[in-house]
Amino acid sequence: MVASASFAEFLREQLAPLGHVTMRRMFGKTGVFCDGLMLGMVADNTLYFRVDDHNRAAFQEAASSPPLSYEKRGNTIDLSFWRAPERLFDEPDELVAWARLALAAAQRVALKRDAGPAAKSRAANSIGLPPNRHAE
Repeated sequence: MVASASFAEFLREQLAPLGHVTMRRMFGKTGVFCDGLMLGMVADNTLYFRVDDHNRAAFQEAASSPPLSYEKRGNTIDLSFWRAPERLFDEPDELVAWARLALAAAQRVALKRDAGPAAKSRAANSIGLPPNRHAE
């Protein structure tokens, strides 16, 4: 279920120190974006932050709750979003600090995505190379 209007507004206010925070419904949940990068998701008014190999240790407390996941063809697919501890909602500065770690992970994900094979293909096509014959 998506974020309620009041929870979405609360998050926009609390996370404003990060930059331009927006929310977008997606896949029955709400994506939390800062300056166009998805740093979190909300499901049933529960905030989940993006986690990767670089910030996972900082999020160990959040590991006590299951990560955000979905079912696909009988398998559970774990997403890279871990539940934010409830105590953060009483500590605005700490909530922003955790959000900064999640935003850094979102930036790393975007860099990987932009540097992947599809990005190389787009770059090659933009200079007129035939498909699958990209200069490395």
